[in-house]
Parts: sequence; structure tokens; C-alpha cells
Amino acid sequence: MSDKTAVMLLQMGGPDSLAAVEPFLYNLFSDRDIIRIGPRFLQPIIARMIVKRRAPKSAANYRDIGGKSPLRELTEQQAKELEKVLGDGYRCFVAMRYWKPFTDEALNAIRMEGIQHIIALSLYPHYSRATSGSSFNELERYLAGSKPRPEVTYIRQFYNHSLYIRALVENIELGLAGFSDRSRVQLFFSAHSLPQSFIADGDPYLDHIQATVKLVMERFEGVAHHLAFQSRAGPVKWLEPSTQDKLKELAAQGHREVLMVPLSFVSDHIETLHEIDIEYREEAHKLGITDFRRMESLNSSPLFIACLADLVRSAK
Repeated sequence: MSDKTAVMLLQMGGPDSLAAVEPFLYNLFSDRDIIRIGPRFLQPIIARMIVKRRAPKSAANYRDIGGKSPLRELTEQQAKELEKVLGDGYRCFVAMRYWKPFTDEALNAIRMEGIQHIIALSLYPHYSRATSGSSFNELERYLAGSKPRPEVTYIRQFYNHSLYIRALVENIELGLAGFSDRSRVQLFFSAHSLPQSFIADGDPYLDHIQATVKLVMERFEGVAHHLAFQSRAGPVKWLEPSTQDKLKELAAQGHREVLMVPLSFVSDHIETLHEIDIEYREEAHKLGITDFRRMESLNSSPLFIACLADLVRSAK
């Protein structure tokens, strides 16, 4: 039996090849923590129909960014850097929700090392039942049959952690440094959207997002900022305004310089590399926004890794 503590970094995951796009999307649309389509027994069938329609376009988007998601490599690098900072008493493992390495694979690796204490650290800063909640539920399903069951500590969110805020501020400063006059720059926070019904049911996601924006903007007096929501899918009512609508509004007001700040994404993946860097950039240029940039994602920023290390040490 090992006296080490396992740190499970919980992330969404992404297809590691074009062939993996369809099964990845199927896993995503089959998850009732994210979307409930009809009765439970019909959801896998409906999910497969949705995926057949969406997979070709999604595959084309992944082809545009190199033929796969970089999320696994980036998360594994975060795990490596975190393990260095934490020291000999810890082992870090990556557990993805919708593609490899899956949660059960991470658990099996932990069992193989004889570790009985797990800290499950969600890499979603802002808690939602659709993100952290889904990952935790999946972990609990696999733990239900464990004998002996390991001791598990959950880190559910870190939207207001001082080191997380400092990491965002640092990268925003780097982004603003590329503009000749920061007073003309529109700081544009873009968070992953969520159905409004989630918020009405008590999901704290929107409150967490707004708190992060408030804390960050305390460091940027005199810089205009905006918050909008991207990555909507399906006919339900989503959080507003959409990122696309807000870009149109800024362009109509005559703004020409925009720095995008991806929120709820700590690592580069399809929604930063394609949705923002390609789709929204093209849209912005068509609208007349001539200088459209994006803040670098946190990835393995030393301040961000220090944030994760502090969360782990505080949880033990």
C-alpha cells in the first residue's frame, strides 16, 4: 500500500484523431448531465442520430487545427508540472470525461500503484453540473463497486482563487501589451454557454463566471470590458448575449480593437483554437474589427500550476 496521494485532473477530453471525432461526440451527447433528450432509454439512439449529422463538420474543424484536439497532451503536461511542484508525496493522473484516458483508466492506474487517497481536481474553474458535476458523477459511478473504496476529496471549483485570478491577469497583460493604446481595447470575456434552465434550477455557473470577471477587472481600471457566451448547440434558450451578437454590437459602436479572454477554458482546445481563433476572427474582420486578438490560454502557466498546487495542498 502506497502512502502517496493521487491527484486526478478531471477534464472534458477531446478526440485524438479524426476517426475519434464521432465516438467522442457520441459520448458527449449521451451524457444526461449535459443534455436530456427524451427518456433515458432513447437517449443513446437520439444521440447517435445527432452525431451522424454533426460529425462531418466537427471533423472538418479538427482538421483545421491539426487533425485532433491538443487537450490530452496539454493536460498531461499540467499533470507533469503539478507533480514537480507538489513533490514526492503525490502522483498526478489525467481522467477525461468523453475520450481517452477515461476515468476508469485513471482509477485503474491509481489502484495499480496501491494508492488509497485521491484528490479529484476539476479543471473547470466555474462549477456546473454539466462540467465538474458530470465528471464527479462519473467518478462516483466507478467508485461504487470499489473494495476497498479509496478516500476521495473533491475540489469542485476555483473561480475566485487568488492565484487563478493572477494567472488570468498576467496573460491579459501580455495580450494588452501588443496594442499601441490599451484604452481603446475592448476586453472581451467569452465563456462557454449553458442552457438558461440550468441557472433557473440553481446551477452556480453564471455567478461564478461573473465573480471571476469582477475580480479580474479590479486590476484593469480604465479598460472597457464585456462578457458573452459561446458554443451554443440545440434549440433551447442559452445564456445571453452570444459572443457573435456581442461582436456585432461592438463593431456597430465603432470599436476596432478587441482582446478575447476565454473563460471556463484553462487549456487550448477546439473552442479556443477554432471557434475563437478562426470563426470569430473571420466574423470580426468582416464586421470591421481590424485588430482581433486572443489572450493566451493558461495551459501550464507557472501561476496556474501554483494555483492547482495550492488547491491540492489545502484539500489534503
